[in-house]
Amino acid sequence: MESDDMRDFAAEARRFLDAHVAKAPDRTALTWGEGDDSMAYFSSLPLEEEREFVQRAREWQRIRHENGFGWITGPVEYGGRGLTPVHDLLYDAIESEYDVADTGVLSVIGLGMIGPTILAHAQPRIKDRWLPAMYRGDAIACQLFSEPGAGSDLASVATRAVREGEDWVLNGQKVWTSVAQHSQIGLALTRTNPEAPKHRGITAFLVPMDAPGVEVRPLRQMTGGADFNEVFLTDVRIPDDHRLGEVDGGWTVALTTLMNERATVGSEGVGPVAAALSPDHLSALMRATWTWDDRALRARLAELLVDVLATEHLNARALRRLRAGVAPGPEMSVSKLMYGQNLTRAAHFVSDVLGPRIIADTGQWGTYAWTELLLATPALRILGGTEEIMKNILAERVLGLPKEPVTAAAKEVRP
Repeated sequence: MESDDMRDFAAEARRFLDAHVAKAPDRTALTWGEGDDSMAYFSSLPLEEEREFVQRAREWQRIRHENGFGWITGPVEYGGRGLTPVHDLLYDAIESEYDVADTGVLSVIGLGMIGPTILAHAQPRIKDRWLPAMYRGDAIACQLFSEPGAGSDLASVATRAVREGEDWVLNGQKVWTSVAQHSQIGLALTRTNPEAPKHRGITAFLVPMDAPGVEVRPLRQMTGGADFNEVFLTDVRIPDDHRLGEVDGGWTVALTTLMNERATVGSEGVGPVAAALSPDHLSALMRATWTWDDRALRARLAELLVDVLATEHLNARALRRLRAGVAPGPEMSVSKLMYGQNLTRAAHFVSDVLGPRIIADTGQWGTYAWTELLLATPALRILGGTEEIMKNILAERVLGLPKEPVTAAAKEVRP
């Protein structure tokens, strides 16, 4: 039963939203051939439009923050409201009824992963400096984890950090870094002790992205956009108070980020792609393309929708645990794994439904638009930890299976 506190909070949220934005159109009411048929998972906007998109996200986050909804669960001393995750979930549910700016450029990585990591591991001056700025929309954060020679195997990072007096000097290369081109800070994992076991000689630092020696280069995707970047760190000097956690204790810091990352990626359930996976949308697509009578396709559709429902159930279970104060666990690795696989299967299923219409634009509503999702699927199975990493985690930490053998060649390339 909803408590008076929750009713009051919900009423306050609706008053705030009614005063600032209009109601969103009903996304569940599908009329085939009407509205935007975009299926883009990644942005393909021109640079100027992308900057305007980011500015709208910052502005809406600032308005949220000024009205007490920018960091609902955050500590009051850092600009948060000190309420529970249930209040946060309630606000998200109410806000989804309104036509607000997409704040994913701030929230998915920065507020969803880096913010909780800074709160848990940063030194007081860094918390004071960056947490209010992030949740006010002034600062965007990126994750400097993956490397060309390590991929998602974060224990094998080779970027070096060497102590020089009160500072650390960082050298190395990061890759597949989302939103680095918009970020003011980045959370970097570095190797500080090459002699220690690979999970131990790692230290985490918060890197100002405008520091001398930081260079961001965009990576062009086959969808046309450039959501990811390479980040080169060349003699980047970082004060010791920008260190998160203990020296050589960066693995613990990384785990905090990763658990929140998988919770964020795996629980994504809004936007045009999520709506396209609905039974109504996919069955309407089959009827519009005269494939509804194909029993083999309908069987595949049923299998896909069952897995989508199972993933939603898993997310709902994780949210119930969160409400009870339990930190994200291995179920979020399962959810992340299923999320990428479901989207990939959906794109391939639709390819078979559409045939040549997914590679040649006939102008028919709701057909060629699926190309963008199809071309994005390889990245969906990599971001947030590759499927191989997810399966290793589940095999070793959940099922208790022996660790994967490391070949002699692999040992030679590891630090």
